[in-house]
Amino acid sequence: MSRAPWLAIVGIGEDGRAGLSPAAARALDAATLVVGGRRHLDLAGPLAAETLAWPSPLHEAYPTILARRGQPTCVLATGDPFHYGVGAELARLVPADEFIGYPQPSAFSLAASRLGWPLAECACLTLHGRRLERIIPHLQPGARLLVLSWDGTTPGQLAELLAARGFPESRLTVLEAMGGPRERRRGAVAGTFPVEAVDPLNTVAVEVVAGPGAWVVPLAPGLDDDWFETDGQLTKAEIRAVTLAALRPQIGQTLWDVGAGSGSVSIEWCLRHPANRAVAVEASEVRAGRIGRNALALGVPDLTVVRGRAPEALAGLPAPDAAFIGGGVSDPAILAAVLAALPAGGRLVANAVTLESEAVLLAAYARHGGTLRRLSVARADPVGALHGWRPAMPVTQWALTKP
Repeated sequence: MSRAPWLAIVGIGEDGRAGLSPAAARALDAATLVVGGRRHLDLAGPLAAETLAWPSPLHEAYPTILARRGQPTCVLATGDPFHYGVGAELARLVPADEFIGYPQPSAFSLAASRLGWPLAECACLTLHGRRLERIIPHLQPGARLLVLSWDGTTPGQLAELLAARGFPESRLTVLEAMGGPRERRRGAVAGTFPVEAVDPLNTVAVEVVAGPGAWVVPLAPGLDDDWFETDGQLTKAEIRAVTLAALRPQIGQTLWDVGAGSGSVSIEWCLRHPANRAVAVEASEVRAGRIGRNALALGVPDLTVVRGRAPEALAGLPAPDAAFIGGGVSDPAILAAVLAALPAGGRLVANAVTLESEAVLLAAYARHGGTLRRLSVARADPVGALHGWRPAMPVTQWALTKP
């Protein structure tokens, strides 16, 4: 049975009550409990209702909100509560017919209107509570980025990252406290960005300009091998591109990269879409540390690195949608454990370069079916004053969609 809406999720701007619609103001005034950041509560004042400032972490307030079910309750958020806001979190806890939202323009909308940028042509990102490196895949020549900052230090850190990766002429516009009396706009190129006091409530607009030799992460799989720090334990670029194609990544899926080496396959899996996740399992402590550094350098800081030896290290990991075995495929127990963990429809790809590993894949193919192929790559190398083809070791690849 549906309930009448008891929870109002109200977006509020820097202009406070003056910017609220009549309906939002009525919902605020009717509430017996108003929840929000201290800034939100001040902007919405005066308030006759009981108030609760968000604790840290935020989710500790959720039981208090849910305990008010059936009583008029209001949650305040900045701008649009459903665009990187608390509204989306609450919607996982409260049925849609029990709440009503009153959004205001998001920081992205306000920034686009200030700059005259078509919002549909901008990448809208957040670094609030997220690693700065998440922006790296979006640093494409000519791109326009709108970025929610974590605090007043974010614009300077972003400028440093841009300059270090070969984008010093990229223009940053810092829009502070938009929509209220404290609003301010400042701009500079990344290479000469002034480090000075910036309001914690800020959004950064970036016009990406790539300098000579800028480190631009391509959109296609098969990154050059020299993009990865490695000790040689690396799925080479051409084989990696074919492997990613065989894994068939889809939005929001999780990959197990077992025997991850330098982490190249799991990193490229995550680069296919921001919602993709991967767990890189590696027995070597040195290599596990290297995977983490590669992930940061290529803009996928959320890659999970698990140090341990499969199959024991697989216990308790997030369930995979797909799996790649590059190291350790010579152990049939690892192959069996990974296959057992995959759901129906899950995708498994395993590469072998040794005869012993190939024998395991041949046996798996005979038992389970799937597809089997041999991949060979040769690269031109100097032969004296001339050049010739130098073949790499051939790779046997087995791929299976679990029935």
